[in-house]
Amino acid sequence: MSDEETLAALEARIDELEAELDAVRTADDERSMVIIATKGTLDMAYPPLILASTAAAFGWDVTVFHTFWGLDILHEERSKNLKLSAVGNPSMPVPNVVAALPGMDTVTTRMMGKKIAENDTASIEELLETCFDMGVELQACQMTIDLMDYDEDDFYDEVTVGVGAATALARMGDADVQLLV
Repeated sequence: MSDEETLAALEARIDELEAELDAVRTADDERSMVIIATKGTLDMAYPPLILASTAAAFGWDVTVFHTFWGLDILHEERSKNLKLSAVGNPSMPVPNVVAALPGMDTVTTRMMGKKIAENDTASIEELLETCFDMGVELQACQMTIDLMDYDEDDFYDEVTVGVGAATALARMGDADVQLLV
């Protein structure tokens, strides 16, 4: 096969793939997802943000409702210092009796931080920025803000505050996909 024939074949294949991608985007334009984020540990901050940003990349309308400890993900200072909980985590490479020792959360958090850096995985801050840039609505539960005495000014500016459970449930009822993380 000549270079010109190879180039023509590649261009034809690119056209086919672009058409397939357009079809997927068109089919997904009406899709929506709501995620409820309830935990604020490092390992539990990744799933809602990765799922939200990925769905948004496919053109989905995405909302993540953060409640209880999940609010730490939206807190500008706390989101930079999320810890990994070693106790009761069956995926940890240390037994619970060792994980319960003072300082083990710090050790396992450093281990995970090293693994994240080695794999060039996006940080929580980078995932939040991606979500904000892609139009994901990140909501903070008003009842939890009041209960836990959070200062609304400590959340990222793009966070929607003052959202109640009734609003989140109504949004979930209309969504194609509902997830509790």
